[in-house]
Amino acid sequence: MAIGAMKVDRLHRKITKIGNSLGVTFTKEALKKVDLNLGDDVEIIVHENEGEIVLRKLPKVPQGLDPRFFEVLEANVQRYRKTIEGLKDR
Repeated sequence: MAIGAMKVDRLHRKITKIGNSLGVTFTKEALKKVDLNLGDDVEIIVHENEGEIVLRKLPKVPQGLDPRFFEVLEANVQRYRKTIEGLKDR
């Protein structure tokens, strides 16, 4: 399925018990499409009001770069989004 220019695949999975936790398994094909591999770090974003959870791969931090760089960058992009978007038309 394509939404706008974005291709979207829909998978149906069940919440399963994994040890003392609950989890969702992913097919190898689905993980390959988003370049996720065993051991990769992911960010889990919970949109409580929308009833959805977003899972995305965290970027690898280049050698010598403070791991908090991406957190600070994201916070500033959110804070100054209107200003940044206004610059593209200049």
